[in-house]
Amino acid sequence: MAGAVGGAWEPWIGRSERRTDRVGAGLVRRWLATFDRDGCDGNAAPQGLHWCLCLPDAPTAALGEDGHPRRDDDPASFLPPVPLPRRMWASSAVEFIQPIALGAEVERTSSVTAIREKAGASGPLVFVEITHETLSNGLPAVREVQSVVYRGAASSGAGGAGAPPQQPFEPAAWDAHRAITPTETLLFRYSALTFNSHRIHYDLPYAQEAEGYRGLVVHGPLTASLLLDLARRSLGDNAMKRFAFRGVSPAICGEVLHLAMRRRGDAVELAAFAAGGREIMTATAGV
Repeated sequence: MAGAVGGAWEPWIGRSERRTDRVGAGLVRRWLATFDRDGCDGNAAPQGLHWCLCLPDAPTAALGEDGHPRRDDDPASFLPPVPLPRRMWASSAVEFIQPIALGAEVERTSSVTAIREKAGASGPLVFVEITHETLSNGLPAVREVQSVVYRGAASSGAGGAGAPPQQPFEPAAWDAHRAITPTETLLFRYSALTFNSHRIHYDLPYAQEAEGYRGLVVHGPLTASLLLDLARRSLGDNAMKRFAFRGVSPAICGEVLHLAMRRRGDAVELAAFAAGGREIMTATAGV
């Protein structure tokens, strides 16, 4: 794959697709139920709900072994056919321009803006950067730059969840803290909300044997949504203007997840940790 960024992948740079959706009352109720919330603040959808809108809807027959849509050399496909088997949501930088209204007609345009190859400790990596522009009733609402990473096959026990802790998690260093244990039910509900059929989130033998994880993997955007919810509890709904997160290591279903937040003026630092201090996700936000 050496040199593919300027060669084989070049036709995908600038490629875009457009999807439409509506913020239905049923979707909002299911989101609130998933996060044990009673209701919304005013007429605005909760922050993070945009990850449940304008979703890819590949037919079941078009899915690959991992549950994601199969990658092939179809020149009309939106994402490039990177030949590395594992695909993960690595990071996102989100700008909340204005709240998405309940009942709004939503339009999202997604564009491939960069493809980069890197050499990681476990082998080659390919990062695909996608920019999403979301309109609510015709007005800009959310702009997100998402990074997806493709990786090679994992050996048994890989997956980054067995790394030794840096130090025990200490909640006293943070302004707000919440401990939660993600369950299979929570993972199932979030997969349903986002139409995500990746088997690492529900198929334990596949997650362990094919991808090398110790257990089912908590979705990256689910952890990010839990951090947004922690901020909402302290600052109110739709308080964030910017929110950027990066996955550091996988959170595992059934294991305690510590959510933490501290504020320094208009800047907010958020993070998620495993019980032993292993960092799961880092995030920054602006209010």
